[in-house]
Amino acid sequence: MASIEKLNERLARKKPEAAIVLCGTDAYLLDLCRKTIVDAYVPESARDWTVSRIDVRESGWDEVLQRAETMPMLADRQVIFVEGAETIERLGDAARDKIVKGLESYLANPARFTVLVIETETLDRRQKFAKILEEKGTVVELTIGAESTASLATQMAKDLGVAMDRDAADLLAEILNNQPASIRIELEKLAAYVRGIGRITSADVEKLVVAARKNTVWQFADMIATRKRDVAFEFLDNLLRDGEQPIALIGVMSRIYRQLIEARQLPATMNSYQAAGILHVPAIAAESILRTARRIPKKDLLAGLVALAEADSELKSSNPDPRAFVEFLIARLTSPTTA
Repeated sequence: MASIEKLNERLARKKPEAAIVLCGTDAYLLDLCRKTIVDAYVPESARDWTVSRIDVRESGWDEVLQRAETMPMLADRQVIFVEGAETIERLGDAARDKIVKGLESYLANPARFTVLVIETETLDRRQKFAKILEEKGTVVELTIGAESTASLATQMAKDLGVAMDRDAADLLAEILNNQPASIRIELEKLAAYVRGIGRITSADVEKLVVAARKNTVWQFADMIATRKRDVAFEFLDNLLRDGEQPIALIGVMSRIYRQLIEARQLPATMNSYQAAGILHVPAIAAESILRTARRIPKKDLLAGLVALAEADSELKSSNPDPRAFVEFLIARLTSPTTA
């Protein structure tokens, strides 16, 4: 999969793309990519009739392919956004094969005046549908790293008319699990809070965000690592109601397990501020990581990391019920026999 940065590089060259696949669930990154694609291919004056959206759950793929082969009015190129593409994996074999053959035929000789933008929450790379898109199009993963997320938070704050300390951006990214959509929402609150002062500090983040966000993924991972199964199940229900995505939970837990393993290698005398520099997290997070890491045997952490890696692969490559799948994973991770 390509990164968002790689997509931006390709779009900057103005090279036509037969199909662009936006894979992920973060609403902010999705909107950001949509805007970048439209800006690259369609003049603002022509967007009312050359930018369209089709939900295949309602209109079907035949409508997508027919529209793609229809020349746009008064413009050289059109952009068609396709929503709900992940539902193809839930269809029967005959229906799925028909769609795949139609898409394969179109992408073998795509309309030069159309850019298909296929939006999907997940992409099963073992299926022919995904293989065709990877071969003929550009598949973009809607994620960014922790360092980039903090920089993005700083830019978001600037767009809202306020400055933001770097340690405040790091803290906000950490407690919101590097999810730009959630960061944007919290930054709007923070910007309103510091209006007149003009700068967001770590103290502001701790006062408005940390105190209000009782259901953090870090707490969830800590419950699992310390095998508090009943509490973890209840906490999972709260997280899902708050909008956390199962695949994102597994990703964050994997990162935390890696941090716990790394923290176990640090000297027992090391304080949270020293550890923060090594673990690349804010001091408030380093303190929790050190405390938890020293309570859990390394072999249990390694076994948990393996289980999380397997779960991540399974959830991305098949279509289990996400909630049931995570519940089964919690049961496995909190079992005394995990190791």
